[in-house]
Amino acid sequence: MGGTVAEWVARWLSWLFLLLVLHFDSSRPPGGPLTVTDANLCLGRLLPDYFPHIFGPSEDQPLSKEDTMRLFTELTLEINQFQQNRQGGGASLSTEEVAMGFIRVANEAMCRPIRSLTQAKGHDTSRHVLACFGGAGGQHACAIARSLGMKTVFIHKYGGVLSAFGMALADVVHEAQEPCSLLYSKDSFPQLEERMAALETQCIEALQQQGFQRSQIDTEPFLHLRYERTDCALMCSARGYPAHPDSCRIGDFKEAFTARYMKEFGFIIPSRNIVVDDIRVRGTGSTGIRCETRIKPSGRAARVETVSDYSGR
Repeated sequence: MGGTVAEWVARWLSWLFLLLVLHFDSSRPPGGPLTVTDANLCLGRLLPDYFPHIFGPSEDQPLSKEDTMRLFTELTLEINQFQQNRQGGGASLSTEEVAMGFIRVANEAMCRPIRSLTQAKGHDTSRHVLACFGGAGGQHACAIARSLGMKTVFIHKYGGVLSAFGMALADVVHEAQEPCSLLYSKDSFPQLEERMAALETQCIEALQQQGFQRSQIDTEPFLHLRYERTDCALMCSARGYPAHPDSCRIGDFKEAFTARYMKEFGFIIPSRNIVVDDIRVRGTGSTGIRCETRIKPSGRAARVETVSDYSGR
């Protein structure tokens, strides 16, 4: 997905008629254009002494702040010259102000996919905690949390390698799905339950082929539901909505659907029938690995360093 948060760290920078522009690229090759990482380096948010010597044409040189500052200085001069020629003067920008401008553009671009997954679906970001991980997460976490109204940022002790660490420990998921065009009603419950059971069997067998025992496998059925004569369907689970005589044996999918519909859209349509567009079952094979360990204090005094950075105005 082109809007994922992690991708923005690898955006490279340019400007067009006083618009700061970020373009996607995997990384900056030697001598290539500036990136968001360069902007953080320019602002003092990265410490070159802690980076491995993997830079330069032969990939054995340290991270060069001097080269970054030179390129940003050239870009700043170009922008200021444009302002003088086309805008009739005005205050000149400093190198740090230009770098901070790109950072603000990148931060806002990273906030957008988070908003689309939360606020666009009725969730209040201010009631959540921002999880920060990855090598570049700490450079942007506080600004993103502030923009989203979050008060807390959580950084795992393995945050720098959390993606790889999580892949090693993550549960394995297998999903099976098939289309359906039934009304959600008592008459259709037996057929829905039979088809969900068949999909559940598929998921269990697929996970068992990957080495999981039946005791390690959990399944959860979903129904893709919408109101009749509408085109907005919601994938709903019945967990938390117990079955009763007027519901499906697995759970009350109707109550789950109406609760979620109200949360996302602010109204429901009680007079409409509910249509089942798809049936899905998710099977999860749990690895059961738990490796949380306490890190004992080293007993050594903390190393204190003083660095300077630019935080904007």
